[in-house]
Amino acid sequence: MTAGPNARGDALSGALSAARPGTQPGGRVGSLAERQAGLVAALTSGARVPEGFDARLVEIARVALLRKRAGEVAKQWPLLAASLRTDWLREFTTWAAARPTEGSLRDGWDLARDLAARGGLAALAGEELATREATLRYDGRTAPRPRRAPAVRGAAGTVVVQIAGRVHILRRA
Repeated sequence: MTAGPNARGDALSGALSAARPGTQPGGRVGSLAERQAGLVAALTSGARVPEGFDARLVEIARVALLRKRAGEVAKQWPLLAASLRTDWLREFTTWAAARPTEGSLRDGWDLARDLAARGGLAALAGEELATREATLRYDGRTAPRPRRAPAVRGAAGTVVVQIAGRVHILRRA
């Protein structure tokens, strides 16, 4: 049986309602903001589940969020996702499990760069990465912005040249 659209929300609601109000390790009462920050870190970047939350329900919500994030990145980076075929979800969730999201464009870009550095980037995904690199500036920390100057970028056997806003793709024969 598949989970309905409310299953993710129900798991998160259950994790929230299972928390003891304000209790912190050592009996200290924490602020709501501290408890929320701890829960968000557990859900999005692999941090320890805060005391007082149901770890099983938090894990269910964390996995659902990773799957949703993978779908959003696949929409921004269709050739990257398609190049990994059935391994897409596993590859993305393994990579993203301990990384908070920076948005689907940047998440895909960082994953593509990581795969390229490991020699695991397929040709079409390399073309997609090289095209983005030639048309946008992205330093890995700040949001991408359009390039104004000509650029030449390559990845996985493809070279992309951008001059005056026009993109030319050169592939190996």
